Amino acid sequence: MLRVAVPNKGSLSADAADMLKEAGYRQRRDLKELMLLDPDNDVEFFYLRPRDIALYVGAGTLDVGITGRDLLLDSGADAREVMPLGFAESTFRFAARPGQFGGVQDLSGRRVATSYAGLVSQHLEENGVEATVVRLDGAVETAVQLGVADVIADVVETGGTLRAAGLEVFGEPILRSESVLVRRGGSSDHPGLEVLVRRLTGVMVARQYVLMDYDVRVEHVEKACAITPGLESPTVSPLHDQGWVAVRAMVRREVTNQVMDDLYAIGARAILVTSIHACRL
Repeated sequence: MLRVAVPNKGSLSADAADMLKEAGYRQRRDLKELMLLDPDNDVEFFYLRPRDIALYVGAGTLDVGITGRDLLLDSGADAREVMPLGFAESTFRFAARPGQFGGVQDLSGRRVATSYAGLVSQHLEENGVEATVVRLDGAVETAVQLGVADVIADVVETGGTLRAAGLEVFGEPILRSESVLVRRGGSSDHPGLEVLVRRLTGVMVARQYVLMDYDVRVEHVEKACAITPGLESPTVSPLHDQGWVAVRAMVRREVTNQVMDDLYAIGARAILVTSIHACRL
């Protein structure tokens, strides 16, 4: 049985649960549940603090887990990334009072406050910078104002919270993070892991593409197929009227309306778009 760690709270938890449901796995109905057995898929789910998941997986207590790339690297656990999952994206950056620092090299001898001490220490070491890392739990935006640190390192979304604290980001991002599937480093493949990866990959592709069906005159098929090449090749089927064919292809979701406009312009009609709930490629 495959033992899978899932975040038990926050947006990461909700997004992970939605993805697993779309992949055909049972998920808990009561948020107080900490374990859930899915006998049909031979999987047992354990709902844990996102920060702890890499530690459990790295220790071999659980086979795989879903957590953030930032939490994985900060943990120092013997776990490695299997695949990115495409949600909970964030950027981890340094911030300080305006005009004080230009990049990571300027931090030598300074104090850096963060909730991700392991991640920041590793980044400073990789850049050959000796600085004092001050570990704080929770919000770190006030650390500079209160004199605890000269610089902070934190997740930055819009930057509004930093500006309110009189800070601005500087230098290159420390890390671009997102949700990831992790497993123990050096562990042998579990029979259920390949199935899980294949299903999650199918969900990610299904979220990125739609199915587009349309009718087009035979003489315009080549132009139409150039607009909708699909993944390998579009499906072209004859219609009762021999002057027309029906075409079906997968199209990236974000360009759907532009593609429909382009098809209409060359004479395609009855253009229909259908969401894809799951797929295997």
